[in-house]
Amino acid sequence: MDIGLFWQGLVFGLAIAAPVGPIGVLTIRRTLVGGLLAGLLSGLGAATADAFYGSVAALGLTVVSGFLVQQQLWLCLIGGLFLVYLGVKAIREKPTAVSQAALPVETTDHLRAYTSTLFLTLSNPVTILSFTAVFAGFGIGSQTGESRTGLQLVLGVFLGSALWWLTLCAVVTAVRTRLSPAILRLINLASGLILAGFGLALLASLLTL
Repeated sequence: MDIGLFWQGLVFGLAIAAPVGPIGVLTIRRTLVGGLLAGLLSGLGAATADAFYGSVAALGLTVVSGFLVQQQLWLCLIGGLFLVYLGVKAIREKPTAVSQAALPVETTDHLRAYTSTLFLTLSNPVTILSFTAVFAGFGIGSQTGESRTGLQLVLGVFLGSALWWLTLCAVVTAVRTRLSPAILRLINLASGLILAGFGLALLASLLTL
């Protein structure tokens, strides 16, 4: 195993996960509402999607990447509408004080947290173009014999992204019990507006496709 390439992938995974976009806002909000596990599973959904796109780019699967890019219109439409829905839902929710012991969350809610962010991240197939460009810079994906090396880089990307989500959720969990209902209401309002804004921006981008 090429340890150097793995660490490069780890740093790259941290870099692509750290910017606060719609997934970050959604993960923070879910951590506040549902606790560490709900937030972490949301982040891991995004990390899984990044790993999938990274694998496609690393293995040079042009048929898969071409198909996903061709379906960009429908994926962006569904993803944009879903973000608007999540934003409106967050704005309308009336929070209560968070107790020291988080309320139990159903397994179905955990599954929904993971699959929803997985879908939202996959709904932007242009991401694969970014991975292709980066991997080309590493000299990965141009030859089938380099598939093992490419997967080492992908593993680093996934673990780097997962490390970021774990750190973020742990920090949010540490402060969530200190937030009053009034502050939680402001967070819900702000996060809802941001999510809806990202959704509307994604829908507006369809005009240029």
